[in-house]
Amino acid sequence: MTGAVELPQEASPLTTQSLFYVLQLAASYTTQQQIQTATQQLQNWESHKGYYVLLQNVFVEKSLPREIRYLAIIQLKNGIDKYWRKTAANAVSKEDKTSIRSRLLGSGINEAEPLLALQNALVIAKIVRFEFPHDWPDAITSVTDILRSSTQPNSNPLYLPRALLLLLYIIKELATGRLQRTRASLQSVTPEIFHVLGRIYVEKVQKWRKFIESGGDDEGGALDSIDQSLLAVKVIRRLLIAGYEFPNRNKDVQEFWTIIRSQFGHLLSIVQQDPQTLSTSICDTLEKHLMQLSKLHLEMAKVHPAAFALLPDSVGLVRAYWGLIATFGETYGTTNAVTASDMGGYGDADEEEKSLRERLSLKGFLLIRACVKMVFSPSQTFKYRHAEEKEEQKVSTRLMKTQLLTADTVNHIMETIVTRFFVFRASDLRQWEEEPEEWEKEDEGEVDGWEFSLRPCAEKLFLDLVINFKDLLVPPLLHVFQSVSSPDSDKILFKDSVYTAIGLSASVIHSQLDFDAFLNTTLVAEVQKQDPGCKILRRRIAILLGQWVTVKISGPNRSLVYQIFQHLLNPNDRTNDQVVRVTAGRHFKHIADEWEFDAGPFMPYAPDILDRVMSLIVEVELTETKLALLNTVSVIVERLEHQISPFSDAIVSLLPLLWTQSGEEHLMKQAILTILTRLINSMKDESKKYHGMVLPLIKDSVQPGSEMQVYLLEDALDLWAAILVQTSAPASADILSLAPHLFSTFELGTENLHKALDITQSYYLLAPQEMLEDEMRNRLMAALTSLLGILKPDANGVVTHLMEVIVRAAERLGGEQAIEVIGTGLIESGFLSKVVEGLRGSWEAHQTTGPNRKYPSVDGVVETDYLSVLARFALASPSKFIIALDAMGSVRGESFEQIVEWMLTEWFSHFQNVGDPNKRKLMCLALTRLLETGQKWILQRLQDLMTVWTDVVTELKEGAEDIGGDSLVYWDPEGLKPTDPEAPEDERRRNLTFSDPVHTINTMGFIKHHLHQVIAHSGGQDAFQRDWLVHVDQDVINSYGKLGIW
Repeated sequence: MTGAVELPQEASPLTTQSLFYVLQLAASYTTQQQIQTATQQLQNWESHKGYYVLLQNVFVEKSLPREIRYLAIIQLKNGIDKYWRKTAANAVSKEDKTSIRSRLLGSGINEAEPLLALQNALVIAKIVRFEFPHDWPDAITSVTDILRSSTQPNSNPLYLPRALLLLLYIIKELATGRLQRTRASLQSVTPEIFHVLGRIYVEKVQKWRKFIESGGDDEGGALDSIDQSLLAVKVIRRLLIAGYEFPNRNKDVQEFWTIIRSQFGHLLSIVQQDPQTLSTSICDTLEKHLMQLSKLHLEMAKVHPAAFALLPDSVGLVRAYWGLIATFGETYGTTNAVTASDMGGYGDADEEEKSLRERLSLKGFLLIRACVKMVFSPSQTFKYRHAEEKEEQKVSTRLMKTQLLTADTVNHIMETIVTRFFVFRASDLRQWEEEPEEWEKEDEGEVDGWEFSLRPCAEKLFLDLVINFKDLLVPPLLHVFQSVSSPDSDKILFKDSVYTAIGLSASVIHSQLDFDAFLNTTLVAEVQKQDPGCKILRRRIAILLGQWVTVKISGPNRSLVYQIFQHLLNPNDRTNDQVVRVTAGRHFKHIADEWEFDAGPFMPYAPDILDRVMSLIVEVELTETKLALLNTVSVIVERLEHQISPFSDAIVSLLPLLWTQSGEEHLMKQAILTILTRLINSMKDESKKYHGMVLPLIKDSVQPGSEMQVYLLEDALDLWAAILVQTSAPASADILSLAPHLFSTFELGTENLHKALDITQSYYLLAPQEMLEDEMRNRLMAALTSLLGILKPDANGVVTHLMEVIVRAAERLGGEQAIEVIGTGLIESGFLSKVVEGLRGSWEAHQTTGPNRKYPSVDGVVETDYLSVLARFALASPSKFIIALDAMGSVRGESFEQIVEWMLTEWFSHFQNVGDPNKRKLMCLALTRLLETGQKWILQRLQDLMTVWTDVVTELKEGAEDIGGDSLVYWDPEGLKPTDPEAPEDERRRNLTFSDPVHTINTMGFIKHHLHQVIAHSGGQDAFQRDWLVHVDQDVINSYGKLGIW
């Protein structure tokens, strides 16, 4: 039958039967094409009314095959995410929602298949998240009623586990809600739920404890009780954290806390009894109980720290955890057999699995950290706190400080961590020997995942204690350090653990430890010892130097540090196994990346260190390790700057193989692009020789729609920008051939748009003539027009500034004729139309006041940027500017006089809001140059012009050296050139700035020249006075007259 199923067409009505057929086809093992077609049909139906009701019909029909029911409930669950919100497009109708809700709970508690019951519980939880309490006010009450009835005699045995499952996922979903409304809704029903759940949990625990302790015939009932109590405690754990704002104030919570406090120790004794009489499955479930309780303890301490401290016997609970940790520490790490001669014996040690005690010890460390934070780094909040809450926090802090974190306890914790948990385990040493690269990677990776690994978590707690109990812990720590910090001491493992502590606490103890002396007298000798176990110390010394270099290693000793790493990276020394060399290569990054790193003293060691790190990259197999070592090389490239040139060929020769080997591993490709970017920036114009290799990588990485573009676009743009910045003119054909690929990046509209615009500007600086050719210019103007007005103000400013650069490039290359071409392009592309439309809207809005006032879409800095483009155009050629405005008036149905009237009104009005002195002067020059037209429409604005002149000249004279000066003019550009090597683009940008009329034209002389021209054109001083100056307010004339530029 399945082979004959005919897929309904899109036009066919959606019915239960047709849906069944499609689900059957999608769930069957037919051809891939049929599955894709069925999947597409299901997607087409998603927006159809009644679709999700029919899906539920299929699910609740238990006579249907399991796989079809499963697919139906999955489709329903996915549809809730997309279409259940009222505001969603094609949202599920109110009638369909009501129909679906009416059958949710019934189908949930009667579903025997565990997997189907789980998916249905997820569906219910998602709907409750959307609809409780407004649209489904009795959702949780109904589940609670089912829970009550399910514990009654003769009730369906399926109801209780299914109701607990429903409640678990409902509480999970509501607990993740961040809106206050969601949290308040959950808190309103929590007391009732907890009362029922707590009773169920206690009853079920009593039942299975009685069976375990006394035996009996009802083993099946006991096993069910264990599973049900586990479900109950999972719900309770989340409920106590998310459902109460102040859990310690609730009597039921206090009683429950006391109960589980005693249960914790009892459960632990049961699962750890020797010999173990319980089955493995029961032990596993009981261990899950313990982990749920420990999660509750930890979450309470982190989310409700004051409540945790004030709940019954919480200090005793933490002490019990510490007792567990201390006991476990006796077998975790040991200082026995720590001499170098004994190291070989560890190769036969058995790998120790992560036991229950280890997992509980980890939770204990996290719990103690939370208590330390509670005392010394309490969470800050802006929420108003009542006096009672403030008092509770004070009491809880005092309680933890005086009863838990006593001097004896803190000392004991520190001592145990250093002597037990910082010491390598036998399994560590065995894995070091058998799988060195894998072990090194995992050991480094655990630092970031410290919450999930015991030793890194112990390191975090140790540092917390040293920072906050400095006076108490530093003296004994230094005493122990002094007792082992001798080259003659052969206690390798213990010495390694002490050095670990010294490295972690570097920022705390640096003033009390002469690390330079330790480096010279001890580390230099220890790093040269050849005993088999000394590779442990060599590895630790590499890490230790990386930790201390940012804190306290003097300049003269830096060379000694370089020598040590040169030695540790030497593959010919038999003690430098792969772990030692990879660790040294990885941690040399910290040495090179340090603030005071000086390339000069490092250069004698650079050849060996770089060569050995690069050889190591080839030697290792794991991508993560290669990435870490490549990152070290990348940092060295960046820090050596132009001095990297002698090593560049060797570095670049390594990259093609890594690129090929990386396959689909895009992190490696990102790292390669990054190191190439740094190499090109460091080598500047010398990097041209690598363009043949680099440019194809950029091209492949920015191809639209490619997978490489998704992962590599950002890094490729950085590399592209670096090449343009560091390339001298003229640009090669290969570089120019990349330019058209910018347009696809503009279309993405992503955060990389800013970089793409910067690259475009670099092209105009490097190759203005080629970029101004018709095809490229027209495409670019069209692209910029599409971006104008839809971006944030800062990004919009990049677009307008780029247009200013284009105008200036055209003027420099082709004068008036080129500006005419640019003007035509501005009109044909629609760019000028958008600018004028935006300014027109601003002018119209600024004419309104009071209740009917309009707010312009273009205002503030955006309007300034629009006017700057017009100013740049007008300053380049007033006549071409007027022609363009006239053409815009024709397009808009306005006369030239009309468009220039409102535009100048808005321009002069906005001028007072322009804050950038450069833009103020630019606009002043442009408006002044319009006087060259001698037209009435500008001469009538003489008062506005004089006001602008007075403001700008007064401002520019403040920083000028003489009374006729202009603070924005560079009088001695040659004296401003840098003496150090610079990127070719830096010189191009400097020349662009130095040639800008804003920085070459003396404003006072410019105004005086144009004013004299106007006076002469008007027929002399008297005619100018009679026809134009008479209309200017006398105060404005007086203020202008004080400038002395008549």
